[in-house]
Amino acid sequence: MGLNKLRDSIDSIDREIVKLINERYKLVMEVGKWKKDRDHAFYVPEREKALLERLEKINDGPLKDETLRAIYREIMSGALALEHPMSVAYLGPQATFTHLAALGKFGHSVDYVPKSTIADIFKDVETARVDYGCVPVENSTEGAVNYTLDMFLDSTVKICAEINMRIHHHLVGNCPLSKVKKLYSHGMVFGQCRSWLQEHLPSVEIVTTASTTRAAELAKEEPGTAAISSKLAAELYKVDIIAENIEEHAGNTTRFLVISRQEPQPTGDDKTSICFAIKDRIGALYDCLLPFKDTGITLTMIESRPSKRRNWEYFFFLDFLGHRNDERSIETLDKLEEMCQSLRILGSYPRANYMV
Repeated sequence: MGLNKLRDSIDSIDREIVKLINERYKLVMEVGKWKKDRDHAFYVPEREKALLERLEKINDGPLKDETLRAIYREIMSGALALEHPMSVAYLGPQATFTHLAALGKFGHSVDYVPKSTIADIFKDVETARVDYGCVPVENSTEGAVNYTLDMFLDSTVKICAEINMRIHHHLVGNCPLSKVKKLYSHGMVFGQCRSWLQEHLPSVEIVTTASTTRAAELAKEEPGTAAISSKLAAELYKVDIIAENIEEHAGNTTRFLVISRQEPQPTGDDKTSICFAIKDRIGALYDCLLPFKDTGITLTMIESRPSKRRNWEYFFFLDFLGHRNDERSIETLDKLEEMCQSLRILGSYPRANYMV
């Protein structure tokens, strides 16, 4: 078959694809009306997970699964916009890693609201000024984002989804590496690039900024400076990439949480986050972990944070595999509650098993 005929065949398929997408969206609009009449959540994480898993099962290639997910991410984003105008708050400004994570989860058709602090994101979700919020919670290199954990102590929001994103850091600026005298970035980023900086910029002045995007903006404005940021931030502020992928570990990954006022239903592959305070006695934490061992539940994270109410009082944040409504989870949480001063379930949500 000649090139022109091949292209004609592709054009014909494209017309059919567009037609079918619009037919899909007509049904989506009917779904939106049904949800609105019954005050039902428009974004349903458990439905999203089931849909993507079903599509991967029927995908025979050569289309890669990650490409298929990216295509349907935008199809679903457009569907959400048709069902109901949806807003997502993120730790701004534009082109931060939190922004990129939110885009990877919700696509480009929803409204994004940049916020200057994590506290502002929680407040906007609580007061329904936005529908959802995206916040970082832990990094595979530097550990937990303590400020996010602390916000859960006094907040009523729920975790409804999680996002895993591979993080690549780039040295950006408008001068060569040998001319860099000052370096801007977010505080946690410097720890993720420690080895590279010690080797290539051991004497540089390090200045912490509120975000990697702000760092890129400063590197554009000031001579003899550079920043560590995302590639998107470099494009946004038109600064050159001096060195790529300078993170210390190739698998550097940040986990983000989607917070909302809704509670997803079980999918069979879920994660639950809880927060509890223990009674002050010898072996209290050990005893609190035993119910998970006895019921065979896998723990995926445990962190402690001072309560900031009384000296030497701590709250423990714990993630485990399973939904709060699973039989084993109910049994385990009932036993745990008997041993705690307080216990709060922060959310049960579909487990993220791929990178955005």
